[in-house]
Amino acid sequence: MHPGHLRIIYEASTKADILIVALNTDSSIQRYKSKKRPIIELKYRIEMVSSLFFVDYVTSFDETDPIKILSIIKPNVHVNGKEYSENCIEADIVKKNGGKIHIVNLVDNLSTTNIIQKIKLCE
Repeated sequence: MHPGHLRIIYEASTKADILIVALNTDSSIQRYKSKKRPIIELKYRIEMVSSLFFVDYVTSFDETDPIKILSIIKPNVHVNGKEYSENCIEADIVKKNGGKIHIVNLVDNLSTTNIIQKIKLCE
């Protein structure tokens, strides 16, 4: 988790009466990002997110997209970073269940990929 993730989660908390954060499992991330990811195992990511006072519940999903879990949770608001846009793959299921999509602007040059590149430069 980096400050960009924290910003998205915090902004989501301002839109929610109850904030549920759904994290990809490690195998899910490996399937859609890279076999070298995630950097931090799910159990530790859950610990970090659970420690945030503005998060009510944390869960995980093993699919490469959150459509299945969103069809169960049926959120009023689904929050995403700007890289996914209002037309994200899960937008239809959220809207079908009466929810809306809220997009959070990204922190410039702050992503896991950028952090990995900076670390490599330090080697």
